[in-house]
Amino acid sequence: DVDLTEKLDYSSAVALLGYTLIAAILRAFNVRSEAGMVMVSAPFLAFVTTHILFLNVYELDYGLNMKVCVTMGILQLFIWAIWAGVTHHPSRWKLWVVVIGGGLAMLLEIYDFPPYKGFVDAHALWHAMTIPLTYLWWSFIRDDGEFRTSTLIKKAEDNQLLELVVCVLTNL
Repeated sequence: DVDLTEKLDYSSAVALLGYTLIAAILRAFNVRSEAGMVMVSAPFLAFVTTHILFLNVYELDYGLNMKVCVTMGILQLFIWAIWAGVTHHPSRWKLWVVVIGGGLAMLLEIYDFPPYKGFVDAHALWHAMTIPLTYLWWSFIRDDGEFRTSTLIKKAEDNQLLELVVCVLTNL
């Protein structure tokens, strides 16, 4: 590690977690209006930006960054777990695997241990766990996009059918 790569590592981690926390809130609470999206996103963007500036300009504090990242990660997992528990989404099982696997992977980051027999440490296992979790996460996102699109199309078709029925009945 050199100063630049360490700053890039910490900054990108908190930026990714901030972005995905915003996405979790917007999706779980079904925020659709632009004003609502701004009201949810602005405080998180301000916090993440301030934190990144603090790390890069004032003090590169590993402990503080770890606390911020873990807090955002736990909050995000909590939101997705509740949403997965109350929704009837056809791919919610994928979300459950990602939530549980993400929680276990986070424990590897928090409770770091040195290399076992000189080969594998907690950080390496964390990276290894993120590979299948990332694939499953993106698979859920694709399924969610298809699910939301099909729901919107069905609603539009139902509305058109209702309008047709009303039109026919009023012209009788």
